[in-house]
Amino acid sequence: MKRIRLILALAAGAAVAVVAVGAPASAQTTSSANDANIVQTAVAAGQFTTLASLLEKAGLVDALANGGPFTVFAPTDAAFAKVPKATLDALAADPAALRSVLLYHVASGSLKAADVVKLSSAKTLEGRSVAIKVVDGSVYVDGAKVTMPDVMASNGVIHVIDSVLIPMSAPAAPTKNIVQTAVAAGQFKTLTSLLRKAGLVSTLQGKGPFTVFAPTDAAFAKVPKATLAALAKDKAKLRSVLLYHVAKGKLPAAKVVKLRSAKTLNGQRVAIRVNGSTVSIGGAKVTKADVLASNGLIHVINKVLIPANQ
Repeated sequence: MKRIRLILALAAGAAVAVVAVGAPASAQTTSSANDANIVQTAVAAGQFTTLASLLEKAGLVDALANGGPFTVFAPTDAAFAKVPKATLDALAADPAALRSVLLYHVASGSLKAADVVKLSSAKTLEGRSVAIKVVDGSVYVDGAKVTMPDVMASNGVIHVIDSVLIPMSAPAAPTKNIVQTAVAAGQFKTLTSLLRKAGLVSTLQGKGPFTVFAPTDAAFAKVPKATLAALAKDKAKLRSVLLYHVAKGKLPAAKVVKLRSAKTLNGQRVAIRVNGSTVSIGGAKVTKADVLASNGLIHVINKVLIPANQ
């Protein structure tokens, strides 16, 4: 967010050149010159906080600030508030999908309202086209209503819309909770069996959100049978070990790599190490990150984590 704050500082004095149109959006509009680029203009407007944040996450700020000209169909914060939180979380955890969705809101060239109303579609930088319709004097882009056209910037134009555009290939919000997701994956039979023995299934099926560092069956196979047998006979110790694999809240890979440790539901902290592209949790390598569930996410690890007091 440092870059967004910098942009905000640069844009603080920039006036957004807008003529609010009382007549239909297809009517001819005028605007004064604006020296601010598209990103600066959006930040200065104050109603695109979520959009600006997601552009930063997707690494698209520089492209929209320095390239162009572009036409941006920009959803407001109120528009993003309509999107289910699980869908936004899924996008935030998948940089490629996030970029795809954001670029689906951007067309090449400067298409003012007078140009847009003559089109039946516009090709986006995502590669596909958005449908354009004029109904009863209002302009709709893929079903989203243009609430304010022709917000001019130095490198293009913004048309404000009231809904977020989601291309058909965008990831759907997950419907299975963490336990259901683990069972469906087929490689966590030992983990799910032990969760049942420890009475933790209902906990991890709860609201959460949780982040689970999940050892595979192959990881459990590395643990001496005597150790597993001893844990299976001591419910308190088994719960302690299993909860050492769970953190409260949703910690996608992008956050995990910025941490040195994470507090677990066991009460102890587990160390996090990053070595190049390899991420280790308590000495266990993350082999797959960001497996999304309806109440959190799973990072797959190749070893079982044993807390120091066990």
